[in-house]
Amino acid sequence: MSRVCQVTGKRPITGNSVSHSNIKTKRRFLPNLQTKRFFYAEEDRWITLKVSSEAIRTINKNGLGATVKLLRAKGEKI
Repeated sequence: MSRVCQVTGKRPITGNSVSHSNIKTKRRFLPNLQTKRFFYAEEDRWITLKVSSEAIRTINKNGLGATVKLLRAKGEKI
C-alpha cells in the first residue's frame, strides 16, 4: 500500500540528511500514518482508514460524517 493519508493526502517528501561535516545525502520524510478504525454511526458499521495524525485531529474536530462525505465526493471508496 502507498504511504498516503486518505483524508489530507499527505505523502512522502524528499529532503537532505545533513551530517556534522555538512555533507548532504538524499532521504525521505514519511508522514505519520496510522491505520485506524472508526465507528460510522450513520451506517452502523466500522470503517478502517489510513490516516495521518493530523487527519485524526481533523476528524475529531469536524466529525466522521462530514469527513466521509468529503472523501466520497472525491471518489474515495469507503
